[in-house]
Amino acid sequence: MRQVGVLAAAGLIALEQGPKRLHEDHANARLLAEILANIDSVAIDVDAVETNIVIFKLTGGVSAADVVARLKARGILASAFTRDAIRLVTHLDVDRAACVTAAEALAEEIAALS
Repeated sequence: MRQVGVLAAAGLIALEQGPKRLHEDHANARLLAEILANIDSVAIDVDAVETNIVIFKLTGGVSAADVVARLKARGILASAFTRDAIRLVTHLDVDRAACVTAAEALAEEIAALS
């Protein structure tokens, strides 16, 4: 039963500390969306990004699954939302610099697959 206390402690930290910094996650997601909007073959509605979730479409015929696999090899986790859409999520372990790095990597991988 001691393991339950460890899990409960993690939950308490998330509930107590998470809301205090949630605005940072939202700002980082917005920054990421703004950078992605300037990449060829990416379609994104920047104004729709209001939380820490960023969803965008690939317009150049590149497969989302292929891009996601290449990003994973670079240590960037993303989800193929549909055949041509990718989902990124910012959180406690993703700072502004990581968002810029992820956007640069995305641009490189999309260009490599085009």
